[in-house]
Amino acid sequence: MPTNLNPISTTSTIVLTSTGSTDLVTGSLPFGVYNDSTQFISGASAQVAYVYKKLGGDVVDIELTPANVYAAYEEAVLEYSYIINMHQGKNVLSTVLGETTGTFDHKGNLQTGPTGSNLKYPRFSIGYSRRVGDGMATAAGFGGTVPQYSASFNVVKNKQDYNIQEIIQSASDSGVDEGGDAVTYAGKVGTKRVIIDKVFYKSPRAMWRFYGYYGGIGVVGNSSTYGQFADDSTFEVIPTWQNKMQAIMYEDSITTRTSNYSYELIDGKIRLFPTPSYWGFSSEDKMWVKFHVDLEAFATGSYDSGVQGVNNVNTLPFDNLPYNNINSMGKQWIRKYCLALCKEMLGQIRGKFTTLPIPGESVTLNHSELLSQAQTEQQNLKDKLKEMLKEMEYTALAKSDQEITDAAANVIKASPLPIFVG
Repeated sequence: MPTNLNPISTTSTIVLTSTGSTDLVTGSLPFGVYNDSTQFISGASAQVAYVYKKLGGDVVDIELTPANVYAAYEEAVLEYSYIINMHQGKNVLSTVLGETTGTFDHKGNLQTGPTGSNLKYPRFSIGYSRRVGDGMATAAGFGGTVPQYSASFNVVKNKQDYNIQEIIQSASDSGVDEGGDAVTYAGKVGTKRVIIDKVFYKSPRAMWRFYGYYGGIGVVGNSSTYGQFADDSTFEVIPTWQNKMQAIMYEDSITTRTSNYSYELIDGKIRLFPTPSYWGFSSEDKMWVKFHVDLEAFATGSYDSGVQGVNNVNTLPFDNLPYNNINSMGKQWIRKYCLALCKEMLGQIRGKFTTLPIPGESVTLNHSELLSQAQTEQQNLKDKLKEMLKEMEYTALAKSDQEITDAAANVIKASPLPIFVG
């Protein structure tokens, strides 16, 4: 005897409604990044009606729930935030390298660190180039960010080789040099390598006369007295750059012509030429070196060197974009991307049942078309957004400003000049 089936309902229980509900949004979000934003909740709720109309929900059933749409809306906002943050990170990374980073929770929300960094226009300081310049200046021995010290050692008659590394390391460990005087680099060396920047016999003791009785005779200049002040009543006005060049020549003369020594540095040891006995050193004579300690690349210096700060886009203190700060253009992108995500979900759902049997026939579902359309639309939306942002990078804007300036200058150049009438 056939069984008489009396179903409670003859319609699918999983059908997208024509409108959403703000009361149900927060409970449907996988991450809940924007649970506290009333504007986000309103936008997610309104998205249901948009998806319902775009997918023809008033003609054929859509096998989605409002919760699916809410989740897709959150994903769309997060994807938009990701692309915008990557774009801004590329704009500012060179400037913010080494600055304070932050800590984040599993949602990507900033826990500690500077707030709102991804919404600010930075003060550009060519930070990366300056950092490289500091390293070059340190290596050249005329600046940089690594502390430099001076040390001395006694010269022994007939002894040509001296271990500078051991001499400085011993003074660093004890805190005093060979003469018993305190050193400024106490405890700074340890087992680190010492880099010698300069070697000199005596500190320069000399006078460069711009005024005086001898009229500049015997000083280093251009053709002896030319370019110097001649005497107390007669003098020349000379350009500043000449004084600069003369100062460089004079210092080089002191360290090269009048020192009467040479040396070579090999593996932390110094060899003097000729031997000290040739010079007739006294017991008070010393050799001096200017040096710095070879610090590790990630060692903290004597100031906030930034080694604990931003080192790449992965440590930028950028949290998720606040929903309220996304403008109308961004909101429209989010709506379209959310729709593409909903198409993808619908295609995956319908793909579970390729055909549905009906009396005397069967219905083939369009899951493959939905999946193809969804993937293409998502990729196109991301590509167009990235392309637009590339045209708005700070370097591109600078080139655009230059083109505008050049065009304006050409227009003004072609304009007739006014005639002055006296």
